[in-house]
Amino acid sequence: MSNNGNGRRVVITGLGAITPLGNSIDELWSGIKEGRSGIARTTLIDPTEFASQIAGEVKDFQATDFMDKKEARNMARFTQFAVAGTVQAMKDAGLDNEKLGGYDSTRFGVYLGNGIGGFDVAEDGISKLLERGPRGIPPMTIPKLIGNEAAGNIAIKYGLLGPCNTIVTACASGTDAIGAGYQAIKHGIVDAVVTGGTEAAITALAVGGFCRIQALSTEYNDRPQEACRPFDKDRDGFVLGEGAGILIMEDLEHAKARGAKIYGELAGYGQSCDAFHVTAPNPEGIGAARAMTTALKDAGMKPEDIDYINAHGTSTPVNDPMETKAIKLAFGEHAYKLKVSSTKSMTSHLVGAAGGVELIISLLAIRDQYFPCTINFGAAGEDCDLDYVPNKGYSGRIRAALSESLGFGGHNGAVIVKEYKD
Repeated sequence: MSNNGNGRRVVITGLGAITPLGNSIDELWSGIKEGRSGIARTTLIDPTEFASQIAGEVKDFQATDFMDKKEARNMARFTQFAVAGTVQAMKDAGLDNEKLGGYDSTRFGVYLGNGIGGFDVAEDGISKLLERGPRGIPPMTIPKLIGNEAAGNIAIKYGLLGPCNTIVTACASGTDAIGAGYQAIKHGIVDAVVTGGTEAAITALAVGGFCRIQALSTEYNDRPQEACRPFDKDRDGFVLGEGAGILIMEDLEHAKARGAKIYGELAGYGQSCDAFHVTAPNPEGIGAARAMTTALKDAGMKPEDIDYINAHGTSTPVNDPMETKAIKLAFGEHAYKLKVSSTKSMTSHLVGAAGGVELIISLLAIRDQYFPCTINFGAAGEDCDLDYVPNKGYSGRIRAALSESLGFGGHNGAVIVKEYKD
């Protein structure tokens, strides 16, 4: 039973990642521990005319390392990332075989987060339409661009016949997908899930659109690796990124029965909405705090049981002081004893993939008892007065960690992972 006596226990047994820091779990984690930035001048589009000319791009990615050429050709980039992460995670979990570790395929689900879908495919289709008329639109345009296709392709590849859902809550999509998958296992709807998030939206429309609402960093085009500086007084906007973070979650009893290695236990999930503004969060942090306190309650845990928070930490003038307030509201005096860091300072903001990648980082932090840092932290911004693990990570005791994600539309999600103990 779970700590709160309500439902089955849920554990994480497999991880996979495609990120600006590397295309495997080991590369991602070594980049985090080195305090290395994956941000550089944008190459996926010509950035010359854009106010923000930098991004966290996935580098040296070959889809055919994870799938055959035909499969890759029929997938948008965001789907390729998700499938590649799933191939890694299923292998890591020992489930990459026809027997699926003994699971009933009708009780193995997919819960995936995605914020934007195939913008690259849509832009190409519109361009062909304008150039050549309706018959010029590539035949696979619709199947490739719609947001649920990543989850659908994962289910097809592994024959997963359970629920197959795509959660779209902007930058909270990955975290909310993980929460939905956790709840499905906890309450007996499924026994195992592929979950996490994916995104590939470094396109002219996305970059231009975010620039138009002045959300992106524009002051560091000549110093890309310094651009993402969460909680720092000189922050000026987020840096758009891409990638995927995929996890395998299972019912504890089945995972134990098949001898699976266990990274940690997903102990709690909280979700809320600000109902305040389409793009701006409630400046008092009320909604974000409620998501965190709900996660604590779901986990049957107290604020002082949490040692580390992987913050949303976007490096925007609005988010960082609001999030600091939210952490204080949720954790009270314990907020000043917590270690809080934003690994977006290294990965950039992966939008729908952020929650998956950041939960993976939180799990590895627990595994290695290591607090990841916030790079580019010089002097604290106004109303940012917590311990953000500035510039260099270090070893320390981590029993449990909370990872939170906050999205346009007022979406707030928080998940808690802890050391697995039988």
